[in-house]
Amino acid sequence: MLTLGLVNTYDKIKVLDAHYRSIARAAPIAYSYEFALALFDYPFKMNAEELCDYVADKTTIGRSGKYLLEMLEHNRFFVFDLPKKGFQAQFGVPVVTTSNPDPKKAITPAALADEILRGGSYLLLVGLGHKGLPKELFERARYHLDITGAGIPLETCTAIGAVPAVLATLVREKS
Repeated sequence: MLTLGLVNTYDKIKVLDAHYRSIARAAPIAYSYEFALALFDYPFKMNAEELCDYVADKTTIGRSGKYLLEMLEHNRFFVFDLPKKGFQAQFGVPVVTTSNPDPKKAITPAALADEILRGGSYLLLVGLGHKGLPKELFERARYHLDITGAGIPLETCTAIGAVPAVLATLVREKS
């Protein structure tokens, strides 16, 4: 299984437009490339079903939550606090997305696509907010992925689109 994991680094208490808009933007991407979508540390005090209704009510992005609801119905949408130790095993190996990978943990998009074709499950973590991913996730993740291959930092929504699109394309080409 491939999972796009969005980690909130904005406000942990107050719900901002950026929170529900990121969910609405990520859902059609994850849906179209057959990824699951997992949210970590979002400030919503509701379960996944309630969150789907909330997002659908707040925005028309993603056909007003249509893809998010589809993902929920097919057990591909999850909401969690950020785990203190390790991520949930069902999501597979955590991969930090970054423009500045640690050379010891760096993996190229092509190498990750090969791993996916060998049946590997991966949780691709994208930071939501100007702070990026928390530093402890860089230590916990087995791999660091620069989706551009050129060290170019991407804005959050751009990364949300690029990571699944590039990996899905490479997997399709190699299979």
